[in-house]
Amino acid sequence: MPSENNSNGSAFRGLSLVPASTTQYKMKDFKSDQEVRWCPGCGDYAILSAFQGFLPELGVPRENIVVISGIGCSSRFPYYLSTYGMHSIHGRAPAIATGLAASRPDLSVWVVTGDGDALSIGGNHLVHALRRNVNLNILMFNNRIYGLTKGQYSPTSETGKVTKSSPMGSLDTPFNPVSLALGAGATFVARTVDSDRKHLTGVLRAAADHPGASFVEIYQNCPIFNDDAFAPVKEPGERDMRLLRLEHGQPLTLGEDRGVVFGDYGELAVADVAEVGEDRLVVHDAHRDDPAYAFALSRLDEPAFAHVPVGVFRNVDRPTYDQAMSDQVALAEQSQGPGDLAELLAGNDTWTVG
Repeated sequence: MPSENNSNGSAFRGLSLVPASTTQYKMKDFKSDQEVRWCPGCGDYAILSAFQGFLPELGVPRENIVVISGIGCSSRFPYYLSTYGMHSIHGRAPAIATGLAASRPDLSVWVVTGDGDALSIGGNHLVHALRRNVNLNILMFNNRIYGLTKGQYSPTSETGKVTKSSPMGSLDTPFNPVSLALGAGATFVARTVDSDRKHLTGVLRAAADHPGASFVEIYQNCPIFNDDAFAPVKEPGERDMRLLRLEHGQPLTLGEDRGVVFGDYGELAVADVAEVGEDRLVVHDAHRDDPAYAFALSRLDEPAFAHVPVGVFRNVDRPTYDQAMSDQVALAEQSQGPGDLAELLAGNDTWTVG
C-alpha cells in the first residue's frame, strides 16, 4: 500500500509543519533501553517492531515525535520507544494528544490505545478528537478483551462471550470500531492486522501522510485471555476467502471468484464474479467524500468475519482543528491586539471582598 504524494511531492502531507530530520535513523535508534514486557506470543510485539521499523521512514527528528497512551497492555508503548511520550490515564489519551497537537504543530503526535481504553471510558474523547479532525494519529489495538485487568469482556467482545465478568455470556452488542469512527466523521479510517507487517507498515505510512485525524484499527491477538480471536482472517486456508483488501482504484475482490457489487438499493454485497460479471465489481474509492460508501464497507463484516475489509476505508481532506484554531487566534490578534492573561482574569466580572 504505497503512500500517496501531494502536488508538491511531499511524502507526508500531514507533517508539513514538522521539521525534516537531518539524521539518517535506523530501527535501533527508536528502541529504548527498557525491557519489553508483554505475555509470550502477544501481538503487541509485532506491532511494536513494525512501528519501530517504520519511524525511520517518517523522516522526522526523534525529539519531534510524541507517543501518548492511556491504560492497558498496548499503553506500555511509550516506554519502549526512544521518542518523547506519555503514559497517561484511562481513556484520556486523545484529549491530552489534542492539546499537544493543537499547541505544537511542529510535533508528529501518535496515540496508542486499546479497545477497552478507547471505546469504553475513553469513547467520548475518541469521537470528539475524530470529529474535530485534530492532526494526530490514533492506533487502536483491538483484541476484543480486557487483557491488562485479566480477561473481562470489552466493548468489542462478541455477544455471548463468556469471561470473568460475564460468566453467563455477554449481553452487549459489540462496537464495530471502523463504523464508529466513520460515524464520528473521521477523515481517515483504516484497518490492518498485527501479523501482516507489510500491510501494517503501509497503513501506518498512509495514516502519517494524512493531514488531520487518522484512526487505525489493528487486529491484535491476546494469547492468554482471547487466543485466536482473529483466526479466521489469519489462517492461510481461510484468510484469502475472508479478507477484502482495499486498494484505491482497484476492484473489490475476495479470492479468485467473488467480489463486491452494489445491490438494488445501493447497498454493498458479495457475489460470484461469474454470475454478475467483472464490470459490475465496485472499484474502491477511498477519497469519496460521502462517508456512506465507507460505512457500507465496514458493515460487510456481518456476521463476524464473513468478509473482513482491511486497508484504508476513507481518506479525505478537510480543514484540521489545529490549523483552524491557529487562524482564529491570528484573526483575534489582528483585530484586538495581543492578549493579556492577567487582564482577562481580572476583567469586569471580578470583585474585591473587603
